Amino acid sequence: MKYTPELYGLTVISAATALMWVPYVVARMTTHGVLRAIGTPGPDYPADAPWVDRARRAHLNAIENLAVFAPLVLVGAIIDVSTRATVLSAQIYVAARLIHYVIYAAGIPVIRTLAFLIGACATIGLAIALLLSGA
Repeated sequence: MKYTPELYGLTVISAATALMWVPYVVARMTTHGVLRAIGTPGPDYPADAPWVDRARRAHLNAIENLAVFAPLVLVGAIIDVSTRATVLSAQIYVAARLIHYVIYAAGIPVIRTLAFLIGACATIGLAIALLLSGA
């Protein structure tokens, strides 16, 4: 199996997603203290700053979307399909998801939604390209 541009994109976005917890956990540690931040939040847990909560939700959204993108990239690698369409779809997905995280955490709603939709369309484009490659 070759290390294709799509697999490279999957590696980049997987690593980025694996690190997306860092900003909001560090913020919680700074604001609430290390022990409280690593403890189990309960009803008396202080509210996070709005950007911290948005970063946490953006991270969850990134994980949910990665669960769809990753298998498609792996299928492409397994069946040895790497075309201009699959490469472009993967590149667009990676860029859109990174932008989505930053914009979501910053609290910019319209651009956040556009970034999400672009990433979702790139995922669908990747799926279509793979399906058409086997036809």
